[in-house]
Amino acid sequence: MSEENTLTPQRKIGSGFGRDSTAAEVIAGIDLSGRTAIVTGGYSGLGLETVRALTSAGAAVVVPARRPEHAREVLAAAGLTPGTRGGDVSVAGLDLADQDSVKEFAAGFLAGAAPGTPRSLDILINNAAIMASPEQRVGPGWEAQFATNHLGHFALTNLLWPALAAAGKARVVSLSSTGHKLSGIRFDDINFDSGYDKWRAYGQAKTANALFAVQLDALGRNFGVRAFAVHPGGIMTELQRHLPREEMIAAGWMDEHGTVDSRFKTPAQGAATSVWAATAPALDGMGGVYCEDCEIAELTAPGSPDARIRGVDAHAVDREAAARLWQVSAEMTGINAFPG
Repeated sequence: MSEENTLTPQRKIGSGFGRDSTAAEVIAGIDLSGRTAIVTGGYSGLGLETVRALTSAGAAVVVPARRPEHAREVLAAAGLTPGTRGGDVSVAGLDLADQDSVKEFAAGFLAGAAPGTPRSLDILINNAAIMASPEQRVGPGWEAQFATNHLGHFALTNLLWPALAAAGKARVVSLSSTGHKLSGIRFDDINFDSGYDKWRAYGQAKTANALFAVQLDALGRNFGVRAFAVHPGGIMTELQRHLPREEMIAAGWMDEHGTVDSRFKTPAQGAATSVWAATAPALDGMGGVYCEDCEIAELTAPGSPDARIRGVDAHAVDREAAARLWQVSAEMTGINAFPG
């Protein structure tokens, strides 16, 4: 079978779910007993609802957190403590902006298996992100949104590759957004050294998240590892913490009284597409596509009335750009599970 015939088309499959579906609804009837998942940012907003859904189906979920004690407090307040919802929840330290922290977390996870038994990881949901933050440099001068949202998850996934491959049938979900429409990958100035724009930087990072899924799926499918990019929808969470209220009012996200626009989803609805991509039997044998509203998204029709808010732009699923970004990311981090 040729490579072209193994690619998943970027078009709807008739999932039976939609924009208003919740994480609990898409996972109903699915048994994840004995499965292990990692959800970055799993103690806030969409991540918390994602963890809630996965544990309700019996999965053991590891939540990496920059502030582990805070994460444990939030999870406990949500009733998500070991063994209380069918699956265990544990927390470990991880700062995605710090490559040494990523390496330490991955090494700790891989070392957690019984002697002589490889650690397996069935689901990895790269959910954590920062959005439209003030200019900040991390590591060797990397722009923080690209470094945190993309390079941190790139390194994490590559370091966890032995566990993903050992699972035999694993899925990796990379959270993108319609923010990808704001910028492609600026290969000539990835770190915005020529001048910072918070929204273009966010857009580049979200395009990177989508392209990451394209290339990981191409590299991993022969090992049983499939990858998906997901747009969760607009949801009011801590992701907006860097945005002034006035800016959100001007964008139409809320009115002057703080009432959120009806176009926004609840966190439970926002988590649904991640959970669907990670667990839906309908996606068996598929991967490398961008999903929204619990469906594989259609390619954006340029110039259409909803081009800014719906569908995936061609630059975010371009296979050549995905392969190039992977190589650039491997060179920047010095980490690559697929050398040569």
